[in-house]
Amino acid sequence: MEMRNRITDALKTAMKNKDAARLSTLRLINAAIKDKDIDLRGKGDDATVTDADVLSILGKMVKQRQESARAYEEGGRLELAEKELTEVGVIEEFLPKQLDEAETEAAVKAAIAKVGAESIRDMGKVMGVLKSKYTGQMDFGRVGPMVKDLLG
Repeated sequence: MEMRNRITDALKTAMKNKDAARLSTLRLINAAIKDKDIDLRGKGDDATVTDADVLSILGKMVKQRQESARAYEEGGRLELAEKELTEVGVIEEFLPKQLDEAETEAAVKAAIAKVGAESIRDMGKVMGVLKSKYTGQMDFGRVGPMVKDLLG
């Protein structure tokens, strides 16, 4: 719930400062979190969105906007690409510091040792450990091949 409170406080501050670009991005974040809340209620769970869920949502939002910005740049729509990248900056304020390559590799090796992974069949266990501990701190699209290399 701490993440949700931080986002709400930032939203209030953006309203007071009349920062339209920041305000719109924060509203998008809140909407995504509320969508997840509704989804959980629809499944019959009494649970609310946890901080880990919020980190996951924010990570997806960053990835979507980076892909959109890349597409806009390729299409020559630089003003739209710039808008997407501005949104990425606002969203990343709420994400923990991203692990660099060496830290990521150390985390992967530690996860492999923790689950006692010996072959590629244990990749799911390793990824589960990494996702539970490092959500929002690493790009799992890059981590998957790294795990395969270390197990293969």
